[in-house]
Amino acid sequence: MTKPSTPPAWFAAKRFGYGAGLPIAWQGWVALGLFLAVTLGSTFGLSVLPLRRPLVAVGVVMVLNLAATVAFFWVCKTRTKGGWKWRWGTRD
Repeated sequence: MTKPSTPPAWFAAKRFGYGAGLPIAWQGWVALGLFLAVTLGSTFGLSVLPLRRPLVAVGVVMVLNLAATVAFFWVCKTRTKGGWKWRWGTRD
């Protein structure tokens, strides 16, 4: 029985601590750019666009930003070289 292959890494593992570091592949940079564009663009749009119901718009932007953050964390977690675990500075 063969072991399923792991997807290629888009992010480097942090040397100290938990989580992902900087992108190491162009796909990681695209994912980071899309995340920033969605979160910053939607937040900036609140201040630029004339809104009839600002409270509803704020709620929509909050839900959109939360969904984008969850999706980006999932991409980072599944595409980090070596996975997410606590690291004390030693190389894996």
